[in-house]
Amino acid sequence: MTPAAYTPRDPSTTVLYQVVADHLETFLATIDDDPTAKGLPQFVKDEFYAYLQCGILAHGFLRLDCDSCPHKMLLAFTCKRRGFCPSCAGRHNFPFWKSDSDPNGAISFGTGRFTGIK
Repeated sequence: MTPAAYTPRDPSTTVLYQVVADHLETFLATIDDDPTAKGLPQFVKDEFYAYLQCGILAHGFLRLDCDSCPHKMLLAFTCKRRGFCPSCAGRHNFPFWKSDSDPNGAISFGTGRFTGIK
């Protein structure tokens, strides 16, 4: 049985990405122009801008080469944000799990690994 080929996600094709990309600047300008609005905190703006770069090869990637075959692939960087990005926030919905394949019984936390906890 041949394993399924990895297909990287393309966030720019989602409805959420298109709405944010099309309307973010207008939304931020409207808030800045409204004298009664208190504005958005900088971290909220940073979340929006990071989301627009998440998973897009043009904003950074790793080139992965297989040691045993000529297979190569590009892996786009992610924003690793928890507040807004549905892909990255989803990785943190399950705070930890015990790895059955790790002989030391390491526990994985999202993208980081902590060993010595059993």
